[in-house]
Amino acid sequence: MGLIGQNGAGKTTTFRMILDFIDPTSGSVRWDGTSMTAEKRQKLGFLPEERGLYQKMSIEDQVLYFAELHGMKRGDARLALRDWMKRLNVVGKPEDKVQSLSKGNAQKIQLIATVIFNPTFLILDEPFSGLDPVNTELMMQEILNLKQQGAMIIFSSHDMAGVEKLSDQLTMLRHGETVLQGAPTEIRESFGRTELYLEAPISSDTLAQIDGVDAIEPQGDGRLLHLSDPESGKTVFKLATQAGYIPAFAQEPPTLDAIFRREVAAGEVK
Repeated sequence: MGLIGQNGAGKTTTFRMILDFIDPTSGSVRWDGTSMTAEKRQKLGFLPEERGLYQKMSIEDQVLYFAELHGMKRGDARLALRDWMKRLNVVGKPEDKVQSLSKGNAQKIQLIATVIFNPTFLILDEPFSGLDPVNTELMMQEILNLKQQGAMIIFSSHDMAGVEKLSDQLTMLRHGETVLQGAPTEIRESFGRTELYLEAPISSDTLAQIDGVDAIEPQGDGRLLHLSDPESGKTVFKLATQAGYIPAFAQEPPTLDAIFRREVAAGEVK
C-alpha cells in the first residue's frame, strides 16, 4: 500500500503509531485482527525517513547487529548480507565503514538492515529519497520481490510514478484525514478520462471552440487538452481525423501526480 500526502499530512505519524512509538488519540492499530505485540514487532521491518546508520561501524557489524535483534543467527545473516549487497550492487565490502559509503549506497545498506531477517510486515518511509533512476528501479524490483514472497508492505513516497507502479492499494492523507483510498487505476478512473494528448494538424483555436475543452497546453510534439466533459473527446477525434491518419490520440484519466496536486490544492482552499 502506497501512503501519500504533502509534508505534514500524517504519513510518518501513522507509521509511528503502528510501531507504538506514539499513542493514537483515538482508534487502535491491529494486525491480522489483533493488537500489536512485541512478538509481532519482531517480524516487522522499518526503514525510517531519517536514516539511522552508525557511521564509524562496519557495514557487517551493523547489519548483523540489527539482524540478531530480530532473532536471526549471525552466520545466516553474514551470508544473507553478501547476497543482498550483490543484488543491490552496493559499491563496497562488508568490512568497510559506513562513513565511507556514498549516500545512495548507505541507503541500500539501510534497506538491507530492514529486510535481511525476512520480515512479514515492512514499513518503508520514503525509501527512494535521493536515489538516481537506476538505483530507484533496482530498489523497486527488490520491494516487489519481497511482496511476491508474501510480505505486507506500506510505503510512503512523493514519486507518484513509483507509487503507481508499486501499489496494489493507495491511501492519500490530508491534514490527518483519508481523502482517497483504493487501487491506483480505480482512483484515476474515478476522475474521468479528462486528459487528452493529441498530435494532429488542427489549430488550437479550433480545438478551443469545442464545448468541454477547458484548456490546451503544449506537450512534446503535441498538445495536452484538459476536458471538463470526457465526451468532448469524441468531437476532438472526429475533427482531428477529418483528413485521415494522425500520429497520436490518447484520452486518459489524470495522472496520480495531477490528482495529488488537485487534492492538495483543495485542502488549502478549505
